[in-house]
Order: sequence, then C-alpha cells, then structure tokens
Amino acid sequence: MTATQERAARPATTAPGLWTRNFTLYFGARVVSLFGDAMMPVAAALAVGRLYGISGVGYVMAVWTGSVVLFLLVGGVLADKVGARAMMVGADAVRFCAQGAVAVAFLTGTPSMGLLLATSLLSGVATAMFQPGVNGMVPLVAADPQRANAVLKIADAGAQVAGPVLAGTLIALTDAGVAYTVDAATFLISGLFLALIRGLPAAAKRVSAFLPDLREGWREFRARSWMWSVIIIWVFFGLLVFGPSVPLGARLVGDRLGEAAYGWVMAALGLGTVVGGLTAMVLRPARPLAAGGVALFGYTLVPLTLALQPALPWLMAGHLVGGAAWAFWSVMWSTSVQTQVPYAVLNRITAYEVAGSVSGLAVGQALVGAYTLVLEPRDLLLVSAVTTLAVAAAVLLTRPVRRLRAVPAKAPES
Repeated sequence: MTATQERAARPATTAPGLWTRNFTLYFGARVVSLFGDAMMPVAAALAVGRLYGISGVGYVMAVWTGSVVLFLLVGGVLADKVGARAMMVGADAVRFCAQGAVAVAFLTGTPSMGLLLATSLLSGVATAMFQPGVNGMVPLVAADPQRANAVLKIADAGAQVAGPVLAGTLIALTDAGVAYTVDAATFLISGLFLALIRGLPAAAKRVSAFLPDLREGWREFRARSWMWSVIIIWVFFGLLVFGPSVPLGARLVGDRLGEAAYGWVMAALGLGTVVGGLTAMVLRPARPLAAGGVALFGYTLVPLTLALQPALPWLMAGHLVGGAAWAFWSVMWSTSVQTQVPYAVLNRITAYEVAGSVSGLAVGQALVGAYTLVLEPRDLLLVSAVTTLAVAAAVLLTRPVRRLRAVPAKAPES
C-alpha cells in the first residue's frame, strides 16, 4: 500500500497529534514569553528594591497588576471581536517597547520612580489585551486541552528554573538594564511566533456594541457558580499570599543568603512546576477542581519556609513541593474553563475570571509596605501560610467546585 493509500485508509475521525505546526509555534511563543515573565519578578524585586525599597517594589508591581485588572474586560471583548492572536501580537509589540525603555533607563543611569510606574502601567494595559487570548488560543491550536495545558505548564516550569537564576545572576554581576533588555527581546520573539500561526477560525463578526458584549460575558460568567466561587476565594489568596510573597521573599532570602540564592529558590519553584505538569499529563480526575484543591495544600510550604528561614536546601525543597501543587491546580483550572465554556464567549469569561482572581493580588502588592508596619515580614508570611490552608479548604468545601465533573473537549467552530 502506498503512503497516499495509507492516508486515505485512515479513519476521518482520527484526532491530530499535539505537536501540530500551530501548536508548536504557540508553544514557542509561550516559552520565550514565560521566560521573560519569570525573570521580571526577581529583577524588579532586586533592582527596584535596591533603589526604592520594599514599598517601591510594591508600588511598581501594584500599578502593573492594577492596570491589568482594570483593562482585562476590554481585552476580553476585543479578543472575541477581532481574534485572540491579533490582540496578542499587538500587546507583545507594546510590551517590547515598554520594557526596552526601562532597559535603556537602567543602562544609562537611574530610572525615576515616575518612569518605572509609567512603563508598569503601559505593560499592564498591554498584558490585559494579551491575557484573555492565552486561554482562548489553546482550544484553537490543540485538540487535547488538558495535555496542551500540562505541556505549557512544564514550559512555564522550565522558564521558572532558568529565568530567576539568570535574572539574579545578571543583577548581581552586571546591571539591571541587561535583564530588562533580555525581557524586552522575549516579547519581540513571542510576537513573531504568534504572527506566523495560520488557519485559525475567523473571529465572530458581531455588530453588537462594547457594553452588550460585556454584559453577555458577565451573564455567562455569573451562570457558572463553580467559577465565581473560586474567584471569590482567590481574592483572599492574592491579598494575603501572592501579594506579599514576592517582595518579602526577595528581601528575606536576599538579605540572609544573597541575591543569587533567591534566584535558586525561585528555580526550585519552577522545577516543582515540572513535576506538577507531568502529573497533570497522566492523571485525568473525574472531578478536576476537587483534585486540584487537594493539591493546593502543598503550596502552603512556600510562604511557610520563607517565614521559618531554614537553610537553602530546605527552602528549595519547600518551593519544589509548592510548585508541583500550584502547577497541578493550574492545569485542572485552565482545562475546566476551556472545556466548560462555549468558545464564542471564552475570551470574555477568561477576562472576568482573571480580573477577579488578580484583583486581590493588586491590593496585596500595594499594601505590602503598610503590612510590614503592622507585622514583621516573617509573621506576615506565617499569615500567608495559614491563608493558603484556608483557601485550599474553601475550594474543597464549596459544593459546585468540588462536584464539577470533567467534560470532553469540543473543537471551536470555524
């Protein structure tokens, strides 16, 4: 039988493999973008902290996060109107320019707080245009969303291993401008890879105005109690765990063990993400969010080890377990959203869920300086550890979340 006859004899229903041309390009775009994203918390915490202290780091991160929250809904509506890929390419171009400006400022002198805040705002708005498409693109380029999400989470892990180490090393040995230059380059490469993706379904041609589209997305979001329940819980997670952990962790580890050590701790977190991603490729629980909620208990070790200040190997071990827990939850959550929501409103619903989940993070980052006036950093991180336990328990105690069952993926309509 010839090769042509073999292809003709195959069943028409055979699903394509994961590594199609489009998924490979999307994977490449996400790898380089995630690498830059992994560098930046370390670079910002160390470089901005060196100039403006913990409060300065909190303000810069809060402006970025706040602008993401404020403009995410706009990004979700536009992504459903003009297409996720187009929005992501444009957002990468803006972020390339913003991070490049910060790089030039560091390389030529000392950037003002005004410049850092302005570029954080610009980068945050661009990220709000980019982020809804991250979720929305996966069903377009992969027939198996859970496997694709797990592979992307492993890529995130690789970035978390290499990015923080490189950022910490560059800050320690050279200049913050070099780290920001590398970050700017990742957005340029990501945009080029995304631009090469072809053959996606056309964006829906709707004549409705912005507000009706926004209201439709809100109705779809509100109709899913499992989704908004998790988002409400996540506000507290951002407020008391994610918000304080980066600036406080960088300061506590950096002051005690050196700036490069913080990079290694973040690398261990990334290595744990590999473990969690690989686990998510194998396990397909019937109730994915319940399984993810159980895994979340392991993330408690991240703030707990930062607070207890053990030796570096134990710090890294705690972050490795925490990274695995976080990765498994993330894959279960992303896959649930992608398979439970109709594609026509997926970008808008993603915007609502991301905006809600990071709103607490923005407030937590802005208040980290005020937190430290009331509590010692170590005590605040102990509060973060207790909050993590409470969040995991709340996920499991919420009936719509606990009982949500996995459903098969459906191909988006062309």
